[in-house]
Amino acid sequence: MTGLDQLWLPILLSSVLVFFISSVIHMLSPWHKGDYPKLATEDKVLDALRPLAIPPGEYMMPRASSTQEMRSSEFNKKLTNGPVLMMTVWPNGRTAMGKTFLFWFLYSVVVGIFAAYIAGRALPPGAYYLQVFRFAGCTAFIGYSLALWQMAIWYRRSWSTTIKVTIDGLIYALLTAGVFGWLWPR
Repeated sequence: MTGLDQLWLPILLSSVLVFFISSVIHMLSPWHKGDYPKLATEDKVLDALRPLAIPPGEYMMPRASSTQEMRSSEFNKKLTNGPVLMMTVWPNGRTAMGKTFLFWFLYSVVVGIFAAYIAGRALPPGAYYLQVFRFAGCTAFIGYSLALWQMAIWYRRSWSTTIKVTIDGLIYALLTAGVFGWLWPR
């Protein structure tokens, strides 16, 4: 068993590497460019929604108030006529990326802590690189990728985007695993 206090360096260094590589993937490569295509009628949709002053939040439309209403012909007509959508409304104005970057880095630290905990419980100091790689990498992959599949299953996020973010998560997990294997206490 290896304590978390001995693994602070791989936790932090893997988080920094994931932060850097994820920034390269999202800002400098075209990998995610097509994840959210532009709506051909964007201006019309924005002009129609603007007067409604929808507060920031997550919405589903049409949305039944009860299971009884869900079975009603009126609700089924709304579903048939469409559009059927889920939407996230953000506050107006530019997004302050500093807070988002901070939360992403902290999330990477949390994934690193869980990878350290699982690998540390399973392996002693001096464990072989590939053993550490396996435990830390598998745990990091779970943290970075598996929950994202729920968005495709339940909320119909495109499977192509889901596969791409899963591949991103695999890259982050491999980086995490490599750092843990390299810096594992001897």
